[in-house]
Amino acid sequence: MLSTLSAGAAVASLLLAGSASPTTAHRFGDDPPSGKITITVATVNGSGCRPGSAAVAIAPDNTAFTVTYSEYLAQAGAGSKPTDSRKNCQIALNVHVPQGFTYAIARADYRGYASLAPGARGLEQAGYYFQGQQQTARKSHTFVGPYDSNWQTSDETDVDALVYAPCGEERYFNINTEMRVDAKSADPKATSYMAMDSTDGSINTVYHFAWKECPARK
Repeated sequence: MLSTLSAGAAVASLLLAGSASPTTAHRFGDDPPSGKITITVATVNGSGCRPGSAAVAIAPDNTAFTVTYSEYLAQAGAGSKPTDSRKNCQIALNVHVPQGFTYAIARADYRGYASLAPGARGLEQAGYYFQGQQQTARKSHTFVGPYDSNWQTSDETDVDALVYAPCGEERYFNINTEMRVDAKSADPKATSYMAMDSTDGSINTVYHFAWKECPARK
């Protein structure tokens, strides 16, 4: 995090120790495959995530995976530049699943820490898509100051609206996230920020798989 926020970062790290991990994921759709799943970061772009600042981990039971960011923070107010108020990240993941299975994302849980002065507002929004397909509708969540605590949001997709990866094809899974902080109505001497990063892995986003068996090839 930025040096002006080092104290807040330390508090956030302590408060968020014990956040949900992929081992606590819920199950959606069919039972997950027992075979090995691998996910690697293909590309990372955006003002909130320079290359090397995002890491991926898969739940042992194959029900979910997490993405952890190390430098994802938006801030506004005292000591901030205009470009600090909006941060975004687009990450492309190369997902390999066992033959005969495909997956969709049934739910995404985002979490972080925010310190918003009275009158300041924070926004988190996200969408995702498979390479070559249309992006899902971006879902937005707003936080209003005064606010100084953990934040968590969940975006869940109805079963009949799930978008599955094409069977038998390898396509990147793209995640597009954004955070904004607006402090125009807050005390100009105050600094407000919203973070979705972690220095110790305790803050992460969790993506819950919905699994489905592919039709047998004739």
